Amino acid sequence: MRWKAPQFAVLTIVLSLSCSGCGSFMARRMAQAPNTYPTWFAPQARVYLEFGSRVLSRFPEHFASVGPPDARLCYRIIEPGDYRLKMTSTNWLEGEHERFKFSFNAVVPESQPTPSKPIRGTVLVLHGYGLEQAVMLPWALRLAEDGWRAVLVDLRGHGKSNGRRIYFGLQEAHDLSQLLDQLPQVDGPSASVAVIGESYGAALALRWKSVEPRVRGVVAIAPYSELLPAVLNIRREYAKWMPTALVKAGYRKLPSVLKVEPGELDTSTVLSRNRVNALFIAGARDAIAPVEVVTRLERQAASPSELIVVPHATHEALPYYFSALAQPVLDWLDGSAPAVTGQLTPRNPGL
Repeated sequence: MRWKAPQFAVLTIVLSLSCSGCGSFMARRMAQAPNTYPTWFAPQARVYLEFGSRVLSRFPEHFASVGPPDARLCYRIIEPGDYRLKMTSTNWLEGEHERFKFSFNAVVPESQPTPSKPIRGTVLVLHGYGLEQAVMLPWALRLAEDGWRAVLVDLRGHGKSNGRRIYFGLQEAHDLSQLLDQLPQVDGPSASVAVIGESYGAALALRWKSVEPRVRGVVAIAPYSELLPAVLNIRREYAKWMPTALVKAGYRKLPSVLKVEPGELDTSTVLSRNRVNALFIAGARDAIAPVEVVTRLERQAASPSELIVVPHATHEALPYYFSALAQPVLDWLDGSAPAVTGQLTPRNPGL
């Protein structure tokens, strides 16, 4: 299966539809469920994922009812096992943009594997805006190899989950707690809960821990601090033709559309109210959530928190730098060793 990962394709459509409307119209489009938008207008993907066409289907879909507002979340459980996950990668230039292809190979048995060691706990794996659970399958498999029960989730309004509207984490955090209530329970030390997310999912992971005491470990890959600068960065990268004033007009109306106070959409507000600790990961060439933004969040977080900066990594490709990230992430979630602070050099010199 060749999976395109046009991280902000849906938001580009939102911006295009807002040209002829007012701020309120644009705000409603920003809050509209990404999976209700057509895909034909998407910009060219900057990241491609390849994995066996039958890998994802080996893990049955489940659904959990959450709300209000009511929604059904689609999720899959990847039990601990030896999946023999391998990754190769390549990158190339097309015009002024760098493209990446990450190929993953895994061996998935016909039946659920029997863990060879005690389960470390449950970790929820969260995708970015406009994407779905499949793009985080490599992380779920790698976590499961280390003994975690990994749960891939289609967030509200994404993938096969429904819901008319998204709430940029305010409602989604409660969705995750309700999902956790419905998951098969485990007892003892393996009952610990962790979460790893990228971009939109990273901001949600931080927010969720601030309201959910059962969450122990958090890994935030390229989280945004304030929503408006992140949206403006996306406009610059993917929709330069869109007037900045229109984006700002929509953002000003967004709190009233979602019935929240201004500022509640920002991750920095969450951390100022409840300073949770986490492992933060930034890409040195991230144009959406730049290093300085992630650094500010890490400094605002509770201690102990750590920051990893991956050289050369863009926002879209950062989650797949496994050679640089896999072991520090596993160590952080396990709590058996501190994550490495500072810059890490990927083993693949092409990235």
